[in-house]
Amino acid sequence: MAKKIEYGRFLHGGDYNPEQWLDRPDILKKDIEYFKEAHINTVSVGIFSWAVLEPEEGKYNLDWLEQIIDNLYKEGIYTILATPSGARPKWMADKYPEVLRMDPDRTRRFFGGRHNHCYTSPVYREKIHAMDKLLSQRLGSHPGVLLWHISNEFGGECYCPLCQQKFREWLKEKYGTIENLNSSWCTTFWSHIYNSFDQIEAPSPKGEDALHALNLDWKRFVTDRTIDFIKEEVSAIREGGSELPVTANLMYDYNGLDYKEFRDVLDIVSWDNYPSWHKKEEFLTAIDAGMQHDLMRSIKKQPFLLMESCPSATNWKPINKLKKPGMMLAASLQAVAHGADSVLYFQLHQSQGASEKFHGAVIDHYGGDDTRVFKEVTKVGEALVKLQEVCGSQMKALAAVLYDRENNWAIQDVQGPRNENMFYTEAVQKQYRALREQGLNVDVISMEHELSDYKIVAAPMAYMFKDGYEKQLRVFAKNGGTLVITYWSGLVDENDKCFLGGTPYGLQEAAGLRTEEIDALYDWEENFGIPENGNHLGITGTYTCKNLCELVKTSDAEILMRYGKDFYAGKPVLTHKTYGKGHIYYVCADMELAFYEDFYGRIVKEAGVQAPLKFVPAGVSVSLRENEAYEYLFIQNFAREAKAVPIPTGYELIYGTETEVLEPLETRILKRRKLITK
Repeated sequence: MAKKIEYGRFLHGGDYNPEQWLDRPDILKKDIEYFKEAHINTVSVGIFSWAVLEPEEGKYNLDWLEQIIDNLYKEGIYTILATPSGARPKWMADKYPEVLRMDPDRTRRFFGGRHNHCYTSPVYREKIHAMDKLLSQRLGSHPGVLLWHISNEFGGECYCPLCQQKFREWLKEKYGTIENLNSSWCTTFWSHIYNSFDQIEAPSPKGEDALHALNLDWKRFVTDRTIDFIKEEVSAIREGGSELPVTANLMYDYNGLDYKEFRDVLDIVSWDNYPSWHKKEEFLTAIDAGMQHDLMRSIKKQPFLLMESCPSATNWKPINKLKKPGMMLAASLQAVAHGADSVLYFQLHQSQGASEKFHGAVIDHYGGDDTRVFKEVTKVGEALVKLQEVCGSQMKALAAVLYDRENNWAIQDVQGPRNENMFYTEAVQKQYRALREQGLNVDVISMEHELSDYKIVAAPMAYMFKDGYEKQLRVFAKNGGTLVITYWSGLVDENDKCFLGGTPYGLQEAAGLRTEEIDALYDWEENFGIPENGNHLGITGTYTCKNLCELVKTSDAEILMRYGKDFYAGKPVLTHKTYGKGHIYYVCADMELAFYEDFYGRIVKEAGVQAPLKFVPAGVSVSLRENEAYEYLFIQNFAREAKAVPIPTGYELIYGTETEVLEPLETRILKRRKLITK
């Protein structure tokens, strides 16, 4: 069992690659001086060091790494120690070509790149096990080491014979018999019936890629293989004697892995955040980044680590724009507001060559501390010192939005009604944004999350209902929750097999309706929803809808809005039914954002959910962290103009200005003692 994670301070620092500077001890010495100046207290090392740690097979060199950790620790700087499996040395690929991945067309890759390894290869697992165990034995008990960083940005898949065989074993364990698999996968379609598990191949553009259940199970398998590889690395660390916590840095809205499955293998979730600030209005980017922060926090419902962010401009986007003055501080504090206990960067010292030589860094090629970027990093460090008491505090949310990765996979593969874009992510973002604009904390959850802690649950486009999920939704509403479901929900089971007997499956009686058809609109088309006079929510506005319009037949649902045109003019576009102690709302079309802003403003009041601020100005973000004794209210202005935000009664200022007006990119943090009730 890993040690409990208690840092007592915000971690500030990031990726450091001292192996690039071993021939420049003067630079290594100066780096530490700069780190202290910028209030950097944590560095991540060893991420891409394998070729230096093991220059020849079985010949290890860890002395330099230990010396680096020693020198940092002497100056009060701690280390997140990485395992180097993200990029293997050349000698390994030359001697053991099986460690390299195969692509879907079954061709072996050449050496190079990152994460170009087969996660099944016994050789690769043996080599990384030996390396990780040695690192643990040598450095896992070092007083300066805080945490294990497992590999780097896991992703990708391998189609080699070793992985194919593991896939067949995985399927056999899941389905038991080939008959069960054939039934679950509907293989009678196109005469694709399998006679044995040995006949099954992973999806390929040269073979089978239209059997949706096969595609879905392959993606699940890839996630399971990745997790199994992480477990292998953790096992080696534990064998080496270290009980320090482990993390793996996840990526923005990554579609290749189902991150919720990582919750039990990681002691703490961390992720790498690289928003495209200034590409559009800052508030829009902030909403997008905030949703990802909340998604990562919701995996374990614990504080997370911001493992990477860029102190200036990246180098891998089509356009790599600088952060304007104040942006890095605002973005860093946004992460903290959403539950991060760290602000860490890639990179601390800019590489001199190769593909990331122009990626932003705290210390650039000039090598001085009198740059704008360095000064802004220092401001972040100073802020985190002031806010030390907030570290470790939790976020509680009374509202949640369902954003399930497996559901997304299934929707992307669905083949109809829209094959260009079903706009699933956008549908989730609109509901998330509308709830956040009410000043609420919002969890971003999967179908595995318990719902009883919430007052409001939005489940947009829940196309796939995993086993029993419809019951979970019914129980939530019956017990007093407000459930918002939408078009394209409850159509298939977890194997992407259509339900019979009507949809939304298991919710027809509860919602008081049955879906009949769904109309896909061309990009230039739109319809609109007209409110019913006297509807109980008091909606008076008319709102547009695009992309998808579902036609439903109501039984005992209240109709709140109707379509305005086309052959289905007058049919319901928004319905409501009281169910048990709660409410079920059904949104029949892809409604515009303004609808959701109006709609959630009304149902939040109906649900009796109170936000810390009675009014949240446009462009302002509000988040609440708390511990046993205090609430910490974060108010941030991501609008491009100043906003008046009065300080609510009972709070004291701990960061920012006391004036009512918040300037663009300004952050105010307030504190209030909690009422102790026995």
